[in-house]
Amino acid sequence: MNDTHLKFVFKITVIGDGGVGKTSLIKKYTEGTFEEDYISTVGAQFSFYDEKINGDECKLYFWDIAGQKEFEFLRSDFYEESKAAIIVCSLEENNLGKESLNHLVDWYEDLNNNCGDIPVVIFANKVDLIDEENLDEGYVQSFIKEKNTIGVYRTSAKTGQGVTDAFRKIIRELYEKYKSNI
Repeated sequence: MNDTHLKFVFKITVIGDGGVGKTSLIKKYTEGTFEEDYISTVGAQFSFYDEKINGDECKLYFWDIAGQKEFEFLRSDFYEESKAAIIVCSLEENNLGKESLNHLVDWYEDLNNNCGDIPVVIFANKVDLIDEENLDEGYVQSFIKEKNTIGVYRTSAKTGQGVTDAFRKIIRELYEKYKSNI
């Protein structure tokens, strides 16, 4: 029996419009915390997290890229070496939510142009602020089928709903992809 465990290093880029909760989702997953006050990301923020899968070590580098237009010129540099990506949109029933849903295609195309075919998952965040029974996911569902993304997860950085499952899905996808290439 072989007891050798492997070590993987993955850079996961987290993108989406400003204010959708990218930083809060990362903090919820990596630190278990949530801050009510909104502080806009300037350029990018970097978070590290270690996870074990089947005894193998996975070192995760989350690159939280600012979604505001004024940081657009930096994105191509920040995308470099990304192994996977998370596109975050807001489910809020306001302009932020509607706009972020409309921008999913733009974020995907930007990512695809800079990174090629990498695993992508959609986090539909702020689910705690809506009535889920009235949620029309038709647009998002057609988007994930058309763009061949891993899937969509309803998340809430505030309550933690769906956060662990969503992050673990993309991490496991990466792990399986790179483990099978060994």
